[in-house]
Amino acid sequence: MKTASRFLLCANLLCLGLFLGRLGFPLPGVAPLEAQDSGRTEAARRELADPESPLLKSSELYAKIVRLTTPSVVHIETQRRTIRGRRADETGSGVILASPRPGEFIVVTNSHVVDGTEVADISVHLHDKRVLHPVRKLEDRPTDVAVLLLAERDLTAARLGDSDKLQIGHLVLAMGSPFGLSQSTTLGIISAKGRRSLKISETTDMLNQDFLQTDAAINPGNSGGPLIDMQGAVIGINSAIASNSGGNEGIGFSIPSKLVQTVIDQLLTTGKVVRAYLGVSLDPDFNTESAAALKLDRPKGARVLKVNPGTPAARAKLLVDDVVLTFDGTEVQDENHLINLVSLTPVNRKVKVVIFRGGKHLTIDVVVGDREQLDRAAGPQMQDEGTQLDQLGLTVHDLSEELLTQLGYSRETRGVLVLKVNGVPRFQQEVRPYDIIASVGGKEIANLKDLESALESARGTKEVMLAVKRREKGQVRELGVVYQR
Repeated sequence: MKTASRFLLCANLLCLGLFLGRLGFPLPGVAPLEAQDSGRTEAARRELADPESPLLKSSELYAKIVRLTTPSVVHIETQRRTIRGRRADETGSGVILASPRPGEFIVVTNSHVVDGTEVADISVHLHDKRVLHPVRKLEDRPTDVAVLLLAERDLTAARLGDSDKLQIGHLVLAMGSPFGLSQSTTLGIISAKGRRSLKISETTDMLNQDFLQTDAAINPGNSGGPLIDMQGAVIGINSAIASNSGGNEGIGFSIPSKLVQTVIDQLLTTGKVVRAYLGVSLDPDFNTESAAALKLDRPKGARVLKVNPGTPAARAKLLVDDVVLTFDGTEVQDENHLINLVSLTPVNRKVKVVIFRGGKHLTIDVVVGDREQLDRAAGPQMQDEGTQLDQLGLTVHDLSEELLTQLGYSRETRGVLVLKVNGVPRFQQEVRPYDIIASVGGKEIANLKDLESALESARGTKEVMLAVKRREKGQVRELGVVYQR
C-alpha cells in the first residue's frame, strides 16, 4: 500500500474512533470520558470525606473553638442621656471572664461602649437569651477597657490567654455582634503587633496603645468582643478598625490580653489604674539623621528632648539626647512604646534602664513616680482649694479668664470648674477633674452660687441632668450626666 493511502486510512480510522466515542461506543481498552470524569469525582469526594483530611480537621477545630467560646460572648445594649435629656441607643460586644473572687463573674468590654451610661441602662444579652444588668461598672479610658460586675453565678467564663506568645501569621477568630448580629464569628490572622500612635477618634484619649492588628472582619458592634486563638483562649479585646467606609476593610485592632489583664486586676482591686511616669519629653520624630548625629547606627529606642526638674528622670540623672534602649529588660521600639512601658509599671518600683549616651551604653536605675502627682502639678494655679459639695461628691471652683486660658477653654465659657471627684462611685466614672458643669436641670449656671441654687430648685426630683463640658485632644466635648438622689 502506498504511503499516501496508508495515511488516508489512518486518518479515516481516527475520525471514526472519535465519532464512535462521541456516540458512547467505547474504543477497545479505553473508558468513556463520562466514566473517567465520574471516577475522578468519586475519588475526590472520598478524599474530602476522609476523617483524616487536613482540611476537615481544621474545619472541625474552628467549629469546636466556636462551640466552646460562644456561651461566654455577650451582646451589649446601652442607653445614654444626651445633654438635652434624650436617650441615645448604642450596641457593642463583650466577653464573660471569671472574677478573682471565687464563683463571681465579670464582663470585659470597651470603655467607649459603656462610657457615660448608667449601670441600670446597660443590658447584657447572653447566648441563651437571658438579659442581665451589671451591678457595677469600672472603666479605664486610657486603655479603652471597661469591666462590668455581674451578680449571677451560673455563667460560663472564657479563658484569658497570653498575647505575648502570639506570632504574626497566627490564626485567630473574632467574635461579637457586628451590626447587632449577635454570635457572629470571622476568621483571620495576626497581621501585626505593637501598633501604637493610632488616631482612634477625636474624643478617645488612649494613653496606652499596644494593639494587635488582624484581618479578621471587625465591624461596628464588634467593639468589646473577644479575639480568640487556636487554643480557644481570649488573646485580645476588639476595639477599633481602620476604614474609609465605616465597615471592615481588613484592618482591625485588638487590645492584647496581657494589657487587659493588668487593667482588670487594678480596676477590681482599687477601682482605678495607677500609672507611673519618668518626667521627660521624648522625640516623636527621631529619624536616621538624628540617630547618626548621636552616633547610633539607626533610629531605635526613645530620644530624650527634655528632663523636667524634680522628677524620677532628673533624680536618675537622665540627660537631654540620651536614647533609652531598654526599660526593665524590654527593648524600646519608639517613644510611644516607652510611654506604654513606663505608665504600666508599678509606682515606686526601681527599674534598670539601658541608655545610649556619647557613643556608649550605660545602665542606670530609675524609681518611677506616680503620674497623678505629675497631673496635679500640671493643673491650673489657684489661690484656694475650691468648695466641697457633699451632695454631689465634688469639689468645685468658680471660673475666671485666667483659669479658662490655662485649661484651654474659650473665654466665653460659663459654668463651674470641677477640681476633684471625692467619693460618688458613679461620678468617679463619668465626671473628671477640670470638667466644667455648664447647666443643672436645664438651667445654665455661671458660678458656684448659681449651681447651689439650681440644686436647691431640683431638690424634689429623683434625678437631675448635668450638662458637662470636657476638653480632649484640642476639642471641647459636651455630655450629659444624670445625678440621682
